[in-house]
Amino acid sequence: MAALPEIDPASSLQFIVNAAAGSSDAEVKREVIEAALQAGGRRGDLLFCDPAELSHMSHQAAARATATRTAVVAVGGDGTLNTVAQAAHAAGCAMGVVPQGTFNYFARTHGIPADPADAVRQLLCSVPAPVQVAGINDRVFLVNASLGLYPDLLEDREAYKARFGRSRWVAFLAGCATLLRAQRRLRLRIEMGGKARDMQTLTLFVGNNRLQLQQFGAEPEDTLAGTPGDGTMAALVLRPIGTRSMLGLMLHGAMGRLGEAAGVERFEFQHLVVRPTLPQSRSGVKVAFDGEVTMMRAPLEFRVLAKPLYLLKSQLSEVRLHRA
Repeated sequence: MAALPEIDPASSLQFIVNAAAGSSDAEVKREVIEAALQAGGRRGDLLFCDPAELSHMSHQAAARATATRTAVVAVGGDGTLNTVAQAAHAAGCAMGVVPQGTFNYFARTHGIPADPADAVRQLLCSVPAPVQVAGINDRVFLVNASLGLYPDLLEDREAYKARFGRSRWVAFLAGCATLLRAQRRLRLRIEMGGKARDMQTLTLFVGNNRLQLQQFGAEPEDTLAGTPGDGTMAALVLRPIGTRSMLGLMLHGAMGRLGEAAGVERFEFQHLVVRPTLPQSRSGVKVAFDGEVTMMRAPLEFRVLAKPLYLLKSQLSEVRLHRA
């Protein structure tokens, strides 16, 4: 394994702040971060940007962090973390997290507090630790990636948030609306472990985060060394079902028992190739990863990446997580 990146306490931490994430305004975020930095005797550059600027500024900040032996810190939800992680992973620098999203699966998995002030205070005494990241074609993802019904669900969720506000109940209602009108079927050829099979599905969901799978009640049986997020990934396949069965699926999902629902298949893997059947006029497929939706060229190749992400983690949090 490559040497861990060094952190120089005298260098300024590079904060990438998504001004659109969370409910706090930019000035409140600035005050919270600056107060925690001052109390800890550390310096930080706060780089506020709109979603369209995130990728460019993240790569600039990661290059600066590498040159000055410091870390780039993502302030936002899972989508912001993904963008900053792309840059940090490519540069090989350390990355910190100040969560500001709705679910924050990545932060919670690694023991990072939900309160921004607590998160900043913790990262000031944290050290880089390697954590697993996954890849879909040339993109890194931290929590999940999917095609089919799930990208539609994410788009509906954003529309509902814009209209009704940001909360877990709004996200749940958006999910129900998406599921009840689900009709489109995907025809996929899945290649894994030297074998291939054809299937029809409403969605293929790939998880790199054990906490999210646990909350779904959809952890696969341990058939490979490691667990999702620590050695393997998990795939959930939803077979085409009728409206009545879809209502049952929603109920199982709300109760955290998705794995018990009819028509849901689960399995573990480290490398998976997906070849969707597409109309002749299309070469790409709609894909979601870490809350963002985009078009990607087929086939889709999912793999556990050999190169880790170097996340700033509290050693005390690591001990608590291992004991849990």
